[in-house]
Amino acid sequence: MEFNLADLFESVVDAVPDREALVYVDHPGTGAERRLTYAELDAAAGRIGHHLIDSGMRPGEHLGLHLYNGVEYLQTVLGCLKARVVPVNVNYRYVEEELAYLYRDADLAALVFDAEFEHRVAAVRPRAGGLRHLVRVGAPAAEEVDAVPFAGAEAAGSPGRGFPRRSGDDQFIIYTGGTTGMPKGVMWRQEDLFFAGLGGGAPTGEPVARPEELAERVAAGGSGITFFPTPPLMHGTSTLTSFIGFNFGQRVVIHRKFVPEEVLRTIEREKVTSVSLVGDAMLRPLLDALAGPLKGTDCSSLFSVSSSGAVLSDTVRRQFRALLPNAVLLNNFGSSESGFNGTATEDSGPVRGFRVRVNSRTRVVDPATREPVAVGEVGRVAQSGHVPLGYYNDPRKTAETFFQKDGRRWVLLGDMATVDEDGVVTVLGRGSQCINTGGEKVYPEEVEEALKSHPDVYDALVAGVPDAQWGSHVAAVVQLRAGARRPSLADIQTHCRSRLAGYKIPRQLVITEAIRRSPSGKADYRWAREVAVAADR
Repeated sequence: MEFNLADLFESVVDAVPDREALVYVDHPGTGAERRLTYAELDAAAGRIGHHLIDSGMRPGEHLGLHLYNGVEYLQTVLGCLKARVVPVNVNYRYVEEELAYLYRDADLAALVFDAEFEHRVAAVRPRAGGLRHLVRVGAPAAEEVDAVPFAGAEAAGSPGRGFPRRSGDDQFIIYTGGTTGMPKGVMWRQEDLFFAGLGGGAPTGEPVARPEELAERVAAGGSGITFFPTPPLMHGTSTLTSFIGFNFGQRVVIHRKFVPEEVLRTIEREKVTSVSLVGDAMLRPLLDALAGPLKGTDCSSLFSVSSSGAVLSDTVRRQFRALLPNAVLLNNFGSSESGFNGTATEDSGPVRGFRVRVNSRTRVVDPATREPVAVGEVGRVAQSGHVPLGYYNDPRKTAETFFQKDGRRWVLLGDMATVDEDGVVTVLGRGSQCINTGGEKVYPEEVEEALKSHPDVYDALVAGVPDAQWGSHVAAVVQLRAGARRPSLADIQTHCRSRLAGYKIPRQLVITEAIRRSPSGKADYRWAREVAVAADR
């Protein structure tokens, strides 16, 4: 047995076959749900895995998951891992051109897709290269492509195991769109992903030393923990959170889509202990619902709420402490390229910045020399050890981002940062989003934190706009709270002046009905810049 995700899952199944593994709520509030034990989920994944092999899929070939959250998503990921087929996430918000790029770039040989995406799949398939096998989840309004119904694929496949021998070298690809540019496929060895992204079976303790130890720990422990990843599974955070739950032999709850009121109802009904989400865009509406229409919802079971992929503002963190004083809020820092890097300190905020106590494998380095920077100097965050192999189909970007040093593999992330005497890292922001205004560097995240502390501001993004005098100026794109007064640029500037240096204060204010983010809450900076540039004309 190796550190292979399918091997590890099967070992947990054998330890606790009758324990509830997965609860899926299709349409929150309607009572439509599915519940599977570990043995039932294992058999369901086995049927899909055998169907893939019977349909001609070979080890190492790629399968795309173009799906909303559902049992079928996790069932297919597990089926792929069992059959040594590489799962590839597909962003369901992508339009045809983006999908055509991803299908081709990922060399998809098979695709499992939701029926409501049928028209987009049909439009893209002629340009999708080697895509030869389609499986459709649900009934389409009109059949436009030749696809096997998911139920038929399940019925045809064997629920047993009997798969070829697997390896810790088997791959798992996570496509990340980031905040700009076309998506990139991060290639992980499963053993590396197990330790870097899943905490080695114990994110808050000592990782396992042997693959067999995972099931031994599960058998020796009890049940009672319920994980609730609320973002879309097509973003790495939620899928990895689900696998963390499986590695503990505990229960995982998922919703088809994020609806704040229904998330709270599920926390109460299922006695959820751990919720994961992404930044203010998800936590703020959840807290607003708890303070408003869902006031009084019993969240006493909740032990922790964790965020990754977007910074939580000080305003939202204070609101959380007021409403859920007995729960721990974890403001985590990580990426698709590194897994988990660390957790923000309690004193993170508008004054001291986003400060992270990082793990022992994380450093701040000079991007040119790859040597650690001195205290207070600006560098880029890097991580060593269990890191990805590189970007699929992109040797140039791989060479820029991944390197060998002192006999170890390293990944150089896009985040700029400094480090203090105690080793605490202050993350400044993505270098690609840095605004150069009059020679000074401004990182949008810092300005956004100040903006979101304004009582009338609900959400905000910051972008650089070309400026004849300054090269670029700082523009704030702001969504107001419901019923809030409309602030002037002078109001916003006055508010920011006590929190930011003068050159960081926005010189332009754009009020918008809603801030555009990904379904998981990640910022769409390309959209913010387009909005700000258009308003500046």
